[in-house]
Parts: sequence; C-alpha cells; structure tokens
Amino acid sequence: MSAPASAPDTTTSAARRKVRLRRGSSDRSAAALLLAGTVLAIVWANSPWGWTYEAFWETELEVGLGGWQLHATLHDVVNDGLMTLFFFVVGLEVKREFTIGELTDRSRAIVPIVAAVAGLVIPALLFVVIALPSGEVGAWGVVISTDTAFLLGALAIIGPPFPARLRTFLLTLAVVDDVGALLAIGIFYNSGLDLVPLAVAAVLMVAIALVRYLRAGRGLAYGVLGIGLWIAIAMAGIHPTLAGVAVALLIPVFPPRRTEVERTEELTRAFRESPSAQYAAAVNRSLRESLSINDRLQAEWGPYIAFLVLPIFALANAGVHLDGETLAAAFTSPLTWAIIAGLVVGKFVGITAATAIVRATGMGRLAPGLGMPRVAGGAALSGIGFTISLFIVGIALADGESQDHGRVGVLTASLIAFGLGWAIFAIADRLDPPKAVGKVLARPFDPARDHYRGRPDAPYQIVEYGDFECPFCSRATGSIDQVLRRFGDEVCWVWRHLPLEGVHPHAKLAAQAYEAAALQGRFLDMSRTLFQHQDALESDDLVRYAEELGLDVPRFLADLRSPAVVRRVEDDQIDAEMMDLHSTPTFFVNGRRHIGPWDSRSLIRSLEASVASPPETADER
Repeated sequence: MSAPASAPDTTTSAARRKVRLRRGSSDRSAAALLLAGTVLAIVWANSPWGWTYEAFWETELEVGLGGWQLHATLHDVVNDGLMTLFFFVVGLEVKREFTIGELTDRSRAIVPIVAAVAGLVIPALLFVVIALPSGEVGAWGVVISTDTAFLLGALAIIGPPFPARLRTFLLTLAVVDDVGALLAIGIFYNSGLDLVPLAVAAVLMVAIALVRYLRAGRGLAYGVLGIGLWIAIAMAGIHPTLAGVAVALLIPVFPPRRTEVERTEELTRAFRESPSAQYAAAVNRSLRESLSINDRLQAEWGPYIAFLVLPIFALANAGVHLDGETLAAAFTSPLTWAIIAGLVVGKFVGITAATAIVRATGMGRLAPGLGMPRVAGGAALSGIGFTISLFIVGIALADGESQDHGRVGVLTASLIAFGLGWAIFAIADRLDPPKAVGKVLARPFDPARDHYRGRPDAPYQIVEYGDFECPFCSRATGSIDQVLRRFGDEVCWVWRHLPLEGVHPHAKLAAQAYEAAALQGRFLDMSRTLFQHQDALESDDLVRYAEELGLDVPRFLADLRSPAVVRRVEDDQIDAEMMDLHSTPTFFVNGRRHIGPWDSRSLIRSLEASVASPPETADER
C-alpha cells in the first residue's frame, strides 16, 4: 500500500536545528550539574560550617541480615557503589564501539589504546623524577588516572563543533586508562590480595559470560552475579568499581535482529486488528528482544548516571580545604608540583606523542574528521584527575600534611588542564575550523555512472549506501518502494555500495554480482534476488541467480571478478570511507545525510523538508 497523500510537512531546517540544540543542551545540562556539584563541595568544605562536610560523608551506614552485617560510610556508597554504575555504563558504550561500532576497525582502536598506555606511563615517570626530593615517590599512582566523568563533562562544557569522533576517542582512552589505574590500585595499593575471593571473582566472571545462553531471566542473573562479583573483587583487595567494567565487557552486543523485527511487525499488525493485553505484551517483549541488552541498558541507565550519579560523586569528592596556610605550604612542596607536572604535562605529552607516533608508523589511524589538534585538546583535558587521584592520595600518602599537598596538586592540575584544553580547542578551531564529516554527499549523483530508479532530473533525490547481506537494507527496499509510489517520477533513488566486510563476508562479492548484472541491464532484478536470498550468497548461488534471470552466464562470470567491476564497488567504498560511513543503510536526501529512522514516512518527511532548506554550500561542507 502506498503512503497516503498528506499536507506538506512543516518540518524545516530551523526545526531540525532546534532538535539538535535540545540534544546539545542536554549534554551541557549534565555537565553543568557536575560542575555545580564540584563548586558546592568546595564552598561547603571551606565555609564556617566546613566541619560538617567531612562529618556528613563519613556518616556510618549499617545493613544487617541475620548475623551478617555490612558497614560503610556515605562516601564509600558513592565512590564504591554509585561509581560502579558509571563505569558499567562507560564499559557498555566501549564494548558496543569495539563490537559493532566505529572501533570495529582495529586500526582506529589501536590509537586510543596505545595513547592511554602512554598516558599512564609518562606521567608516572615524570612524577617520580620531580617527587624524588620529597621521598614520596610511592604516590606515583596519583597522576596516572584521568577522571572520565569530569573529562566528558569538560568536553561538553567547552562544546567544540562536531565532537562525536573525539568523544569516542577519549571515551576509549579513558576506559583503558581507568582499567589500568584500577589494576594499579589492586596490585600496588592494597592491603594484600586475598586469593580465595579473587578465584571466586574469576568463577563469577565465567558465569556472567554464560548468562547470554539462558532462555529467560537474563536481567536478574546479570544483576545477582554482578553484585556477587562486586563483593568478591572488594574482598580480594581490589577497588570494586572494576566490577562495573568487567560486567559490561561480558554482556553481549549485536545489531538489531531481523527475525525479531519482522516478528514485531507481525505482532503489531495482529494487535491493530485485534487489540488485547496478550498482543500488547508480546509486541513489547519482541521489541525488547530485537535489541541487545547492551543497547537497552545504555538507554535506561544513561540519564540516571549523567543527571544523578555524577553530580553526587562531585559533591562527595571535590570538597578540598583551601586555606592560605595550606596553599602556601603546598606550592613550596615538590610533591605538589610533581602531581601538577604529571597530570598536566605528562598526560598531554604522553597521549599526544603516542598518537602521533602510531599514526606516523602506520600502526593505526584516526577516524575521518579527527585530527591532531583535536587530539591535543583532548590530551590536555585528560590531565583532569579527581576520582582515583584523590582516592590514591588518601592511601599512598601517610601523613595529613602530605595528603593536603596532594589534594591541592590534584585540584590545581585539574583546573590548569581544563584551561589548557579550552585554549587549545579555541586556537586550533580558529586556525583550522573543523568540518562535519559525512554531512554532505561527497560525490554528487551522476546519471552516466550511478544506478538509479526514477527520473534523473527529479526534484527529489535519495542516495542509499547499502549492503546486500544487511537484513535492514533488505527491509529498506520496501520503504523505497513506498517513497517511489508516493512521489512518482518526482523522485530519483540511487544505489551505492557499502559492503561491511567485517560482519558480512559475502557482501562485496554480492555487490560485484549486482554490477556484473548491471552490465547486462538487469541490476534491479539482481538486487531484488540478492535481498531475497541473503543467506545464500556464495559464488555458486550467484551463478544460479544469473541463470534464473536469463543472463549471459559466461559473460556474467567474466565480469564478476573483473578489475572494472571490483574497482566500481571499491570506488563506492572509498566514498563511504571519506564520509566516515560505517553502518547500512545510510541515506542522503537531496545531498544531505538523513539522520533518524528510515521508514517510508520518515523518508517522505525528510524529502519534503529538504526542499524548504537552502542548498548546502561548499564552505558548509
């Protein structure tokens, strides 16, 4: 059935900008709450009622069950409990990026990993050299950790244009940094490792990895085993927040499941025809099952972490006493300057230099649109160290005076790192303004080269980058059919290849079969056949489809792997790489990238709105 005719869509480019502004304001709101918590903690700790700050957070809590009792302070609940949830959500995001996201390209992933390792080692070495006269070289762990919460918050406050690539880079770097720092705490700053709880933790991790095979109750199982892992790691003498990262990395992630999506469609149709509670529950269950638990947990927990956990954490940890006597003594201490140099200089030099070396040697590469000036700004912000830095100050420095010097050093370094990062972004973006990658179609539609349906001079145009082994590209053909029926010869649809070879091993050969069929004028018939048989795309299958379509099979076989056909597919892949496209289907509507759902109604609205928008200029690209 074709989409019904409707009044012209009132959505305009201005409306779309308002949506983007609302999203950006959400990030800034979360960062503002984080900053407010920090300022409030400092004001509270240095007020005439400053004694109540420590008294409040050291309030003892006790939970008992039978003869078993658990004692903890409010500070412990925040740092060891709530922050476990933060590291859990961060671990989920990184697991997704490494599994099905941007970091599936290992040449990109290696850069932030190596940079993170350098950002651990260089600051520690610099600290040891400077702190040697103070006799406190054992506190080198204070400077190795970047505070992930404040790092991402600072990036949101500064708000550089097009921050997505940099955020992914810094998030990966920060998680590797956090894992390294937590391991350092467990190994070098513990009261002695207990091997029995450590063995229990290993067994629990194996059990968590096997939860994915349960038919039901997976959420409850993850929760119970995760709590058990947290307790085991804490009892083993390791910082328990490491449990959050461990659980996140063991939870599976996968693209939306085609079978479940199709089942949801069937159930929705049944519910529309015969509404009932049973059908409603079935639709809801099918919708949930079509997405991985990783995606669901990120969506459910993300807002709570950003707007509740992180501000509470800042309030509980940023209350540093800043009286004149303490400051004067601190800034004459080698320990303070060792911390400042380690966090500000060590992090900046280690991360920036390692990134440059990895790129220069060809070991790895940065994502399109992410250059060294952006990396340098992020490296500077990585000198913000609160969470683990302040934690190690309390356990690595024995006397109260040294601890005061350490806290002043951490706070000062974080302020300098924030200012340095802001300055680098401002200067770099002024000298070389960043450009949006993939916002505009890199290569315009060429009727003499591209394969298309519709009138080539039509006022509406859709360019689709797709993959013949991608189940959602197959589904998108129905959306395109409805769009074509809605607009008739007023729209032109263009197909280009983006075979995701990492997850779809037969996609590139299928694309070559499409091009070989196109040389005999049957590209559209071949595309429909390929989508109908996505589970059978071996060479023999492709030859059989050519026979069924009545193609000249010897010619088809000669063309299938010919340099011209291979080059044709790879040209589209190169275009996609230039625009940093990494998922299918990806649509460009009248030359601009379509963001959001790609059902027929969404595409129709996007097409109608594109006519009201002014054309993109070369400078805007």
